Amino acid sequence: MEVKAISRSVRISPRKIRLVADAIRKLSVDEALKLLSTLKKRGVPPLEKTLRSAIANATNNANLKREELVIKSIDVLESPSYKRYRPSTRGRVHPYKRRGSHVIVTLEDMQKTEVAKEIKVKEEKK
Repeated sequence: MEVKAISRSVRISPRKIRLVADAIRKLSVDEALKLLSTLKKRGVPPLEKTLRSAIANATNNANLKREELVIKSIDVLESPSYKRYRPSTRGRVHPYKRRGSHVIVTLEDMQKTEVAKEIKVKEEKK
């Protein structure tokens, strides 16, 4: 069973959040949270908040066990940008964009996914 959590209009560039999302993709939930606690990137807090929300949705709404959850996918999409201007010399202005993100975390039960099979194979090799 799939469970989702969505954070909209996060005021951090998608590029910064994708760096962190690539590191935790296809990990179990506990491993992902451990990894997020050690990373020192600006994209960690919104991604961790969305992941914890997805975990809460799975345990409370879908009655799934936390130990059996795996991250199926993490999508980081671009939200509408704010257009701003910075004053420059001689009365000119320089435009720039304040970019934002939408973060979508999808979790799945470990027993029903192909990702779980990959994780089991990795654990057996260790």
